[in-house]
This record gives sequence, C-alpha cells and structure tokens, in this order.
Amino acid sequence: MGSFVKKFLLLFIALPLFAQSEVVKDREQGWVTGDPFWRQALGGAVLSLPDVQAQSAVVALDGGNIRAYSTAGKPLWDYSAKGKISPFVTRSREGTSYFSRTNGVFIAVNRAGRELWRRNLGKPLTAKAVTGWDGRLFVPTEKRISCFTASGNLLWALTFESPFSIAPRLDHGGGIFFTLENNEAWRIDPFSNFQKWTLTVKPAAVLSVGQQILAVHKDGSMEVLGSFQDWYISAQSVNLKPLPKFSSAPMAVVSRGSDIAAVFSDGRAALASLDEGKIVWSGDTHIREIIKGGGKAETESEMLFDERGIYILSKDGATGFTKDGRRLWYTILKNAAAVPAFGSDGVLYSGGRDWILYAYKLEDRSLPEKRRLYGPDPEGAYGTGKPLSNEDLLFFPFEYDVKAKLDEINSAVNAGKVGINEPAWMSWLQAVAGGQCPIQHRAASLRLLGIIGSQETIPWLVNLFRKELDPSVRAAAALAIGAIGVDPDGAAINVFLETVTRASGLLMKDEQVLIALTQATGALCRFSGPPLSETGVKILTILSSNSQLPLVKRQAEREIVSLR
Repeated sequence: MGSFVKKFLLLFIALPLFAQSEVVKDREQGWVTGDPFWRQALGGAVLSLPDVQAQSAVVALDGGNIRAYSTAGKPLWDYSAKGKISPFVTRSREGTSYFSRTNGVFIAVNRAGRELWRRNLGKPLTAKAVTGWDGRLFVPTEKRISCFTASGNLLWALTFESPFSIAPRLDHGGGIFFTLENNEAWRIDPFSNFQKWTLTVKPAAVLSVGQQILAVHKDGSMEVLGSFQDWYISAQSVNLKPLPKFSSAPMAVVSRGSDIAAVFSDGRAALASLDEGKIVWSGDTHIREIIKGGGKAETESEMLFDERGIYILSKDGATGFTKDGRRLWYTILKNAAAVPAFGSDGVLYSGGRDWILYAYKLEDRSLPEKRRLYGPDPEGAYGTGKPLSNEDLLFFPFEYDVKAKLDEINSAVNAGKVGINEPAWMSWLQAVAGGQCPIQHRAASLRLLGIIGSQETIPWLVNLFRKELDPSVRAAAALAIGAIGVDPDGAAINVFLETVTRASGLLMKDEQVLIALTQATGALCRFSGPPLSETGVKILTILSSNSQLPLVKRQAEREIVSLR
C-alpha cells in the first residue's frame, strides 16, 4: 500500500510538468514542444502576473503572501502581509516590492523580503503603482494618485472626480498618463503639474509617444491629444504624417519610438509606424491559434516592446515577434491563473491554477543592459540633483530669511504638499547645505533633503560628505543619504567603507560623524539588501570592534542586529 501511495504521489506531482504549456516554433527551426525550465510549488493561488526584476521574480498569492524566486528557480523569501492583498505588485529598479492590503495599507518590502515601511492609503490599490526615474512612486487608489519617495514620504496627492478607466503608466517624460471613467485623459509630471483633456468618447487605449499622448479609439482611429490636426509630427522630421488607423479597437497597445504595436480580440497583432503613417505588418498570435482551433481566448492582455522585439502575453499564452513582423514562437498555457511575465533573460514566468510557478526558457537572447548593481539605468532624470548658484542665494541675504524659508519648506514636507515646488526647493536646499550659511541651517537643509530627496541627490550628498570639514554638516549629509535609502550605484556605501578603512586618526575619533555613518549604513542595507549589505556588514563589523569609541561600537552592534 505504501508503495502504491508513493507512486501515486509521484505521478500527481509530475503531471503539471507536461500539462501546462506547449511551445511552438517554426518547424524549420526545430522546436515543437517545450517543458518548463523549472517549476516551484507556491502554496496558494496566484493573484496577478509575476513581476521580474533584480534577477528574481515575485508573485502575489491569495493567502496574503508575496513570494520571491531567483531566475534559476530557487526560493528566496516569503513575506506574509497578515491579511488579504490587492492583485497588484510593482518592483522598483533595486528590487523593492510595493503592494497593498485590501484595507488600504500600502507596504514596501526589500529584495531580501524585509518590510521597509507601510502607509495607510485609506483605500486599496486599483492598479499597479508606477515607479519613476528616481525611485518615486505614483500610487493609484479609487479616485486618487499619491506620490511617495522611495522611503515612503508623501510628496503630493491629487484627487479626481471619477475612478480610473485606463490605469496609470509611465510616460517618456518620467510622469504618468491615464484616463478616467468620465472620459478625461490626464498626464501628470513628477511634481504634480498636469494636463487634462475631455474626450467625446471613451478611448480603447492611450499611450505616450515622444512628448505627446495619443488616444486609440474603438474604431481603430488615433488622435494626438491637445492637437487640432490629424497628423503626427516626427521628432526626426518636420514632415507632416497622417495618423494610421487600426482595423478595430486593440485589447492592448505599446509604443517604442514612433512605432505602435497592438493586439486585437481576433488574435491578430499589428505594428503601426507613425513616421510612415501606415500599418506596417500584422500577424497571428497564440490567441489567433486558439480561436482557429475552435477555442475561446481570454481578453486580458499585456504587451512588451524592447530591443529584442514585440511580445504579447495573456492567460492563454504568449507570442514573440521580431520588429519586422516575423513570428519567433508562441506558447499555449492551459491552466494559467494570471497573465504571465516575460523577463529580460528570455524566460516566461507563469503562475498556474495548480499553485505552481512555471518558468519556460523561450529565447536565448537576453535584453542588452549595461551591468549595474541594480537593474537598467532609468530613461532620464528629473534634474533634482543640482544646487542653485551662489548668485541665486543672494535673494536670501539675511539669516532670518533663510530660517523663514526652511520653516516654510518644513511645514509643506510634514503636510505632504511639496508638489510643484520640489525642483526649486531641492536646488535651494542643496545650495544652503553646501554654502556659507550658519551650521544649524546647513544641517536643517540636509535633514529636509533626506526626507524629500531621491537617488538623483545621492552623488551630490556623497561629494559633500567627502569634502566637508565641519563634523555636524558631515554627519547630517550621511544621515540624509540613509534617509533616502536608495544607493543604486553603490557610490555612498563605498565612500563609507573608504572612510572607515582609510580615515585619519582624527576622523576615527569623531564620534558624531561615525555614529551618523553607522546609522546611514544600516539604513542603506535594510532598504536595498544585497549586494549593498555585503559591503555594509564590513563597515559595521569594523565599527563594532573593540578599538572603536564605545558609543560608535554600540550603535554598530545595534545596526548589525537589525539586519538579521
């Protein structure tokens, strides 16, 4: 009996391996079917598509857990939200996962599975949070967008008259765009400046093309919002081009440069060129194959468009095309619980209804990326890392003027109402912190920079920390870096290591600076996890040795304990 049970269990475990997917390629290339690259039991039903970043994939489960796996299939961590969660998970460049419970509590978990912070939004997410170029978060709830720093400080919020009809996405200026149920289309920049358009009918899709927002209507026609003309002006040409028209409303669209790819309910995909003003090609996806076989296809779809090509993803499967329209492959998923994700490593990640995460190696090509500690470089920068010139500071010639301005900024920061003032305030604070103002004002400026700062200010803060002679200012610079939490290139952590290993005897006795450096190192390690934590532990180990000042040693020991 025992032998029979073992055989039955082995058969039960093996069945999903062959039942979930069929991968089909051009038969001349030799691939007809494919087995999973790896699979892992999840212990729950998948709520949403996996999110792949930082050499790992995370999935949200119906039991309130977020689980992470390496791209080789190794379980990394399992975080329990201790309550039901909304089916939306976003990962930032450094691998932090952002999601919310259904009671509106928004949570950040680092790439090692440690909770960083939580904020009460009042209502749960209605779509995925969007990460900006500097790590900031655009967080959508029912009728509201809230913008937080990566360390969870509120910068601004906008409330709307209607719920979202098309979820927010990042535009090519580093802001977001979306539509509302009342037919309004919005574009909001990183600092809460906005444009909005009232459309006569609800669009099928909106997308960002260059500096313009383009709506695709249900009849397949396109409209550049804010323009009274029916043409597109190419960034490379002054020639006026008529807008192309799709055959019907797309289920999903994506753009790259002046090209727009779309997938339709009949299972066809197409590429439109705005520069050429026409539809360049169309082709059959896995959805079309299902329909032609007499099946019924899912309508929820996602798309990717990168250097490798164009990818269509749905619960039914996935299809890959080259940019010129050649179909590379398609796969049919027979028991997927959510839309799969396609990683930069050519692997398709699919959560099954059988509570198993499958990974399929579909391409040998990987997305070309410059090797960084944390993911690819952002598309652009917001320009918040540059101080004002000394001439501009002459507008505040007296000490009480500087203090009044600091008080004004402090009140707005505490109220979460930085908004449109952020660029000017950030530049001013950096100028005060690095200038000839009284020490207390310089330190106060650095504290505020830590609250509203971003990864763009890290290089400037690191430089100030290295060159500054006053210990109070130097300590404040270190604490500002720790408060920001994001050190994507490892610049700060490496300077901290250099400081404790090569510092002069005088500096090594500067208790104020070393305690601040210790606290900042712990904060960076907690936020980012590996690989920063490896260097961070070296720093903390040095500072916890018996040769250190007693207060420094005790602080370093506390930071080491906090990382376990």
